[in-house]
Amino acid sequence: MVQELFSLTDQRAAVIGGTGVLGGAMAEALARAGARVAILGRSAERGHLRVQSITQNGGTAMFVAADALDRNSLLEARHKIEREWGVVTVLVNAAGGNRPEATLPPGADFCQLPLPAWKDVFDLNLIGGVLLPCQVFGEAMLAARHGSIINIASLSGITPLSRVVAYSAAKAAVINLTQFLAREWAPMGVRVNAISPGFFPAEQNRALLYQPDGSYTERGRRIIEHTPMGRFGEPHELAGVVVWLASPRAASFVTGQNIVVDGGFTATTI
Repeated sequence: MVQELFSLTDQRAAVIGGTGVLGGAMAEALARAGARVAILGRSAERGHLRVQSITQNGGTAMFVAADALDRNSLLEARHKIEREWGVVTVLVNAAGGNRPEATLPPGADFCQLPLPAWKDVFDLNLIGGVLLPCQVFGEAMLAARHGSIINIASLSGITPLSRVVAYSAAKAAVINLTQFLAREWAPMGVRVNAISPGFFPAEQNRALLYQPDGSYTERGRRIIEHTPMGRFGEPHELAGVVVWLASPRAASFVTGQNIVVDGGFTATTI
């Protein structure tokens, strides 16, 4: 049956960045499909709110404090989950973001982009966003010869968007590392894929897309005009793809892929 194909009742998921809007939506989707979900992040307040939301809807979840840029912190989180539930079988790497200092406003000089800001964005999206979590949780998955890793990239990793130069380059590296790990770890039973969301309003980018009165900014309007579906994405619209990639039955032969969820933005030329 289709329900059995996408059921995650025997899975244990860790969602790093599950305290955020998109990571939280994916965590809730995994829980609705039956997985036990550990929310990993630095904000205990937001983490417990997400756990409460999941448990109120009949799911099983817990919050585990963790810093994605600290290997020891991730190891402690992994061991806590293993003591409670066993080895993590699904890892969602949803931590990431941009920094204002690493963007290029119209007319800005790329040659003057500060290196510390560039490094900060790469650390956030590549080192903490993928590398360290994959090393820490992937180690246990490889030993168990079973697991699904889902990295959150971006459509800007496919086509570099204006202004967010460091973020685009970092997300391109995320896609490349995803493919590398997929190739290396497939013989050991671990699948590695990426999801590249399009424009989904969240805390970090809302001011770039909307005016204080709720109307579109110039940038927001141009994005909408370039998107065939004529709107921004909503967090719940990532649910289907994350459950599919997490399922050892529905996606058993899927690895090394970058699934774009962007309302058709990357299929459109100007």
